[in-house]
Amino acid sequence: MQRILILGAGFAGLWAAVGAARALDVFGIGPDRVEVTLVNRDAWHGIRVRNYEADLDAIRVPLASVLDPIGVRLVEGEVADIDLAQRSVRCAVLGAETALPYDRLVFALGSGLARPAIPGLAERGFDIDPFAGARRLADHLAGLGGRPASPGRDTVLVVGAGLTGIEAATEMADRIGQAGRVILADHAPQVGSDMGVSARPVIETALAALGVETRMGVSVAAVDAGGATLSTGEAIPAATVIWCAGMRASPLTARFPVERDRLGRLPVDPTLKITGREAEFAVGDSARAMVDDSHASVMSCQHSRPMGRFGGHNAVADLLGRPLLPLRIEWYTTILDLGSWGAVYTEGWDRQVAAQGAAAKQTKQIINRQRIYPPLTGDRRAILDAAAPVIQAPPQRFR
Repeated sequence: MQRILILGAGFAGLWAAVGAARALDVFGIGPDRVEVTLVNRDAWHGIRVRNYEADLDAIRVPLASVLDPIGVRLVEGEVADIDLAQRSVRCAVLGAETALPYDRLVFALGSGLARPAIPGLAERGFDIDPFAGARRLADHLAGLGGRPASPGRDTVLVVGAGLTGIEAATEMADRIGQAGRVILADHAPQVGSDMGVSARPVIETALAALGVETRMGVSVAAVDAGGATLSTGEAIPAATVIWCAGMRASPLTARFPVERDRLGRLPVDPTLKITGREAEFAVGDSARAMVDDSHASVMSCQHSRPMGRFGGHNAVADLLGRPLLPLRIEWYTTILDLGSWGAVYTEGWDRQVAAQGAAAKQTKQIINRQRIYPPLTGDRRAILDAAAPVIQAPPQRFR
C-alpha cells in the first residue's frame, strides 16, 4: 500500500486531505492501494479567522464529520520531526512516539503567533491564536465584571494594528461597552498599513466611531499586573493586553534544506511541490507560492483553501504518474471586519475600496459563517465535490 500523509488540519491541511481523497475517487483508486492520513494535534478543524468573535461555539468542526465519510484516516498527535531521507514523520500520539511513513507528504502545519521576549508578555498577555487562546481570553473577559473597580479593569490594549489586531480591537469595543476603553497600538506609523491608502480612511472612521484609541509608532516595553508600558514611557493601566503582532510559519519548516522567506515559509513551485524535493508538497501559511505573475500567496484562508485543494490533488497525481495542475489565482480581495460599524471590502492587490459599512459586513458574515466551512451534512459526494481543484469566484459583494 502507498501512503499520502498530510500534516495539519487547518484550512490548507483539511482541504488537502479532502482534495487527495477526491483525486483518488476520480482516478478510481481504492483505499486498499493508497491510504490518506491526516495528522492533527486534536480532533477539530478550527475556523481560526473567527477567534476574535464573542461566540466561539460554532468555530470548530469535528474532523470526523468530514473525514469519516470520505475514508481519510485521522491521527491525533503532535508532529515532532520529519525524516526526509527515510520519508517518515515522527509524532507524539497518546504520550508515545510513533513513526508514520509516507510516499507523498503534504506539509500544512500553518503558522503561529510570533511572541517576542517582552518582559511579562508570556505571563500576563492574551491572544486569539490558537483556539485555546481565544477561549482563555473569552473566559477572562467574562470574569472582569466580578472584579473590584480599578483604573484598568475595563481597559483593553490590543497590540498590532494589522488585520487581526483591527478586527480584535473593533470587536472588543463592542464587548467591553461604552464604560470600557479600547486602545490599539503598533510600531507602524498608521493603522492597517498593509491595507493601502484607499481603505485606511475607512478603517480610521470606524475606529473613531467605535471609540477605539490608537497609539501608533510605539512598541510595548513590558507587561505587568497593572497593564503595559510603551516604548514612549507611557503606562497604560489595562487588565487585558491582547497580542496580535505578527505571524510566522511552523518552525518545522526548518527541516527542509531550502531557503525560506522572512516569514519562515517554504518555497514551492506552481504545483505546490517544495523546491528541490521529489515527494514533499507544502500548502497554506507554511508555503510561499506565486499565485500570479508577480504576487506571492498571503497567510489567509483565501489562499490556504485553494492551495490545499490543489496540493492534495497533486500529491495523488504525482504518486500515480498523472499530470499535475498548476495553481493560479487571478483575483484578490480583502474583507476586514470592523465590529458593529460594519466592514470594508477591497479588491485588487492595491486594495481599492469596493464596499464598506453594512454592505461589506454582509459579505464578511457569509465568508466567516458559510463560505470557508466544509460541507457539514456528512454527505460523501458533497464533501468530495467541494474539494475540486478549481478557483472559486470572488465572494459576493453587496451594495
